[in-house]
Amino acid sequence: MKQFGFTLIEMMIALVVGAFVLSGVMFIYISMKETTGDTLEIGELQESGRLAMDILRKDIELTGFWGTYYGSTLDVANVTVPAAPSGDCFKGTNNGSFPNDPITNFIYIYGVTTTTSSAINCISSAITNSDVIQIKHLDGQRISIANSLSNQYYFMSKYNQGSLSAGTSANIAPLSPNASLWGYSHHAYYISEQTYSLGSKSIIVPVLMRKRLTANGFTTESIMEGVENLRFLYGLDVDGDNRVDTYKTAVQMSDTDWQQTTVNILTVQIFLLIRAFEESANATASTKTYVLGGDTEANQRKLSFNDKYRRALFVSTIHLLNGGDQGWRL
Repeated sequence: MKQFGFTLIEMMIALVVGAFVLSGVMFIYISMKETTGDTLEIGELQESGRLAMDILRKDIELTGFWGTYYGSTLDVANVTVPAAPSGDCFKGTNNGSFPNDPITNFIYIYGVTTTTSSAINCISSAITNSDVIQIKHLDGQRISIANSLSNQYYFMSKYNQGSLSAGTSANIAPLSPNASLWGYSHHAYYISEQTYSLGSKSIIVPVLMRKRLTANGFTTESIMEGVENLRFLYGLDVDGDNRVDTYKTAVQMSDTDWQQTTVNILTVQIFLLIRAFEESANATASTKTYVLGGDTEANQRKLSFNDKYRRALFVSTIHLLNGGDQGWRL
C-alpha cells in the first residue's frame, strides 16, 4: 500500500493559514494587554483621587471645631496660648498656629493661590498656579490626660475659657470637673514635585503634601502621589441665613472674609487634578484642557497639556460641619 505525504503546495497553504491564525491570536493578546494596562491605569487614577479627596474632606469638614469651648473662635482674651512653634505656618494677622491678636478674629481656615514656591512662610517647595489651604481645629473626640502624647498640642476647654499646651500628662494640668481635653490640629496642604525611582530610572511625580503641627515644630508629610493641581472655592454666607450666597477663589477672598467678621465660610469646593506617574505607551499626544472651577472666564483656572499622560479631574463640595452654627457638631 503506497503512502503519500503533503505536497509543497499543501505545505505552503498550511503555513499561510497558520500564520493568519497566529497573527489573530497575537493581535488579540496585544489588544488585551493594552486594554488591561489602560484599565489598571484608570483604576489607579480613580483610587488616588478618591483617597486624596477623602483625606481632605475629613480634615476640612472639622475646620473651626472647638469642642466644648463656647467661643466662635479661639481668642487671646479667653485662651491661654504657648509661644509660637518653630517655623510656624502663617500669613497675615492672627493666622499662625495660635491666636496672638486681641483686635482681629483668629483665622482658622485660610487659602492662597501660589505665584511662587513660597506660598506661606513654612512652605518653600510648592508648585505655582495651584492652591494652598491652611486649617485648624480640635480633633473629633475628647481624650483623657493619660492618653495624651508628648509630640502633640492639646486644648483644655472650660466652656468659656481654655488653654493650649503640648502633651504629655506631665505638662497638662489636672482636669477640673467642668473641663475636657482635645487634640489640636493645624495642617497646611499643597502640591510639590518629588523624585521617585521606578525600576532603573528616576521620575518626577507631583505629590499632595501636608505640613503638620507637632510639639517640635512642623513636620512634612507626603499624602498622595499623582495629585498634579489643587484648587479651592469658598462658599460664603453673606446675609446670615446659613446658606451659601456666593463662591470666591482664594485670590478674591479679603482679610475680613478670612476673619469671618461679616461673613461665614460654610462650604469649601475642592478640585483635584490627578495624573498618572508615567506617560501612557498606548496613547497619542494630544491637547486636553481641564477647568478647575470658576463661574466666569476670568475666575476659571484652565490647564492645558499636550502629552501622553492620563489625567482625571475630581470635584467635591465639603460642608464645614460647624460653619455658621453656634453649637458644635461632632
